[in-house]
Amino acid sequence: MKARTRAAAILLTPFFLLFTAVMVLPIGYAVWLSLFTEKQSGLGFGGTETVFTGLDNYTAALGDRAFREGFGILLGYCLLYIPLLLAGALGLALLLDSALARARRFFQLALFLPHAVPGIIAALIWVYLYTPQLSPVVQAMEAGGVGFDFFSPEGTLPSVVNIALWEWLGYNMVIFYAALQAIDRSVLEAATVDGAGAWRIAFAVKIPLVKASLAMVGLFTIIGSLQLFTEPLILNKGTGSAVTSTWTPNMYAYTAAFDRNDYGLAAAASVLLALTAALLSFAVTRLTGRRKAGTAREASTARAARGAGTARKERTA
Repeated sequence: MKARTRAAAILLTPFFLLFTAVMVLPIGYAVWLSLFTEKQSGLGFGGTETVFTGLDNYTAALGDRAFREGFGILLGYCLLYIPLLLAGALGLALLLDSALARARRFFQLALFLPHAVPGIIAALIWVYLYTPQLSPVVQAMEAGGVGFDFFSPEGTLPSVVNIALWEWLGYNMVIFYAALQAIDRSVLEAATVDGAGAWRIAFAVKIPLVKASLAMVGLFTIIGSLQLFTEPLILNKGTGSAVTSTWTPNMYAYTAAFDRNDYGLAAAASVLLALTAALLSFAVTRLTGRRKAGTAREASTARAARGAGTARKERTA
């Protein structure tokens, strides 16, 4: 037993050292930095001094309308992006997993390739496709009588969602496809023998069996959505779009740190965003855990009922 404990400690030590170095220490430093601010002495002609301000940076961030509106934009982004991503990725995975699919490896690679493109490059490509004077897509839409300004206040959010979908749809499709491939084929064969069609098998058999993957992808997507930064930042640079420098909480922290040199406020905004992500992750984990427990209880009750029915039949016989 001691040998196992020693081996486990040796194997886990590099992970915990790396985790402490790249996660725990930076978060601790951000929390410490958020409690201080830099002020100039005298009439502003002297040097700066670091002053302990306690929770003043947190109060300033929460009291700033731009910071609060950034969370509102994130909420709209999540409500639009997450359902489209989950439904699209799962639908593509079900199509590839169906018996009618052909050239599966080709379509897996083709759909996954956009994820291999760096986010900045992807955003630049889509800015080109959104710009009316340059984009063949916009010109084709206008020729067909469809007018849509991708940089307008109404079009900015769908534009960002479209970029994120293009980047992440194929990646999550691969996760769902792997989960579908892990399903016991005998279960699907039994459903087919019972007379279930393709749609019935997909919705009544396959999707319930990959709920764990759905919950995992949903959790990671929520966390990733809260970190929205690259795509709106590129749209903000020189396109005349409605994206401001504080459009999302991440952009707010970036602007506070590198445009206003207010590192305490930036750290406070970052800590508040991290706390929001942690609370949402906890809520999603608890919700999915309760659903799993309910499903397990239902399955146990069903097995007990079947066993009781079988026993009654045997006694009657």
